[in-house]
Amino acid sequence: MAFALRPRVDSDVPALVEVLGAQQPTSGYPHRWPLPFPVADFIVRDDQDRAWVAEVDGRVAGHVAVGPVTGDEATAFLDATDTDDASALALVAVLFVDPSVKGRGVGGALLDAAVEWASSQGRLPVLDVLQGAAVDVYRHRGWQVIGELRPDWLPAAVPPMLLMSLPRQQ
Repeated sequence: MAFALRPRVDSDVPALVEVLGAQQPTSGYPHRWPLPFPVADFIVRDDQDRAWVAEVDGRVAGHVAVGPVTGDEATAFLDATDTDDASALALVAVLFVDPSVKGRGVGGALLDAAVEWASSQGRLPVLDVLQGAAVDVYRHRGWQVIGELRPDWLPAAVPPMLLMSLPRQQ
């Protein structure tokens, strides 16, 4: 199966809304579903630095974005990475793929694109993830758990989110 990555454009958003909804029942991402705001606002955020889509046979089949860490999450990541400046970090976020292409390298290629871009900017790639199968996928790709965070929206019965980063390049 051949696929291509390219920068996200506004006309991709309706298809991405459909893909996010299609994959949510099996991935559990996003955890809150239905979302309490428009799905497009979950995918496209004002503070994103870059975003990419994967295309398979001419149709949008996946997404990832990179942006700054902000708010309580920034404080948690700064503490966990022993970093003084949040601009040295790049949050890899909103990574999802269509269930029909899962296991074919699309998600890994999207993740690699985000990491490569963040690294090229001299920023440490970081991410947050709910505990579950996705953690093993990230660990397999070299990500390390560096902390935990319990956002206000996360129910008390759900374990805290894990903060992860790639090891710093020496």
